[in-house]
Amino acid sequence: MGGEKGPVLASVIPIYNESKYIEKCLKSLIVQTLDPSKHMILVLDGGSNDGSIEIVTKMIESSNQNDGPEIVLHNNPGKYVAEARNLALNKLPDSVDLIVVLIGHCTVPKDHLSKRLEVWQEISNDSTDKVAGLGVRVLPSDSKKTIVETWIEATLSSSLGSGSGQFENFSKTEETRTPAFCMHSREAIEQVGGWDTKFITSQDSDLSMRLQDEGFTLYRTNETHVKMVKRTNFSSWIKMGYRYGFWRTKIIKKHPSRHSKREFLPWMGLILTLVLLLTSTQYWYVPSLIYALAIFSEGLKFTFKWKNISLLIGVPISLLALHTTFSIGLIGGLLRKGRASNDR
Repeated sequence: MGGEKGPVLASVIPIYNESKYIEKCLKSLIVQTLDPSKHMILVLDGGSNDGSIEIVTKMIESSNQNDGPEIVLHNNPGKYVAEARNLALNKLPDSVDLIVVLIGHCTVPKDHLSKRLEVWQEISNDSTDKVAGLGVRVLPSDSKKTIVETWIEATLSSSLGSGSGQFENFSKTEETRTPAFCMHSREAIEQVGGWDTKFITSQDSDLSMRLQDEGFTLYRTNETHVKMVKRTNFSSWIKMGYRYGFWRTKIIKKHPSRHSKREFLPWMGLILTLVLLLTSTQYWYVPSLIYALAIFSEGLKFTFKWKNISLLIGVPISLLALHTTFSIGLIGGLLRKGRASNDR
């Protein structure tokens, strides 16, 4: 690793108005057990106007004074995540072989980067595959949560929400198709042409698919994790549902073999209900009743599991909002081109 003197690993963080979180994120990277000379942090700002740049500048001074890793701040004219990460490929020194993709509203444990490198080396030694990436577990942030944030966390942990917490509930180092917060081989990324800037959301999914199509292997490990602030209010939750549905359609159009029938179940259920209703079938309401029972059961499950009575109502409401907006987004992705105003 690292053909010339300099850092071998870089944490790349695209930001846009992250003043509430970016200091905590950078602090968690500055105090890493990994030798600071082996690690650098590249922050790429997409036009923040909330004081984020001033906070990053202060953290650069702090890291320099305390012999921490080098922190570099660059303007990202492209504004979006894919553009930022591609810009990083050009800005990083040649010594950097590995790129850890992070976001401004996350934190990592002190030994995070050391663990990443340790597991990466073990995989590389034991495997004859072309290793392109290593993802980690994604856990909720430590911050105190509002009622709505708790609803959203529970919903994302539900099998009806995001696939039974696929980025949290695994217990070993293993191959995967969908690594989260991946540490990538720079060489592999450059070989497939970097991130596709047509994607505002799901750019990492697209990259993973292209890497696998080129014969690379992706892994994930439970040896370390990232703690992330998720949606903090219901408005952002609704926007997220639509946005992910919209860009999911774009992903499916580019990678048809990666579609999942599960994603279209709400539309199937609605069409079935309409057919039953229009044909005057006596029990036309049965599909809707089954759905209502399913999401209510999830609310009941998390009420007992998390010992929070508000989840009895909050989880069904959040699931209904997610399924509705995601399904509308799927159709929007078929009908509309361009970029939605809320896709920052």
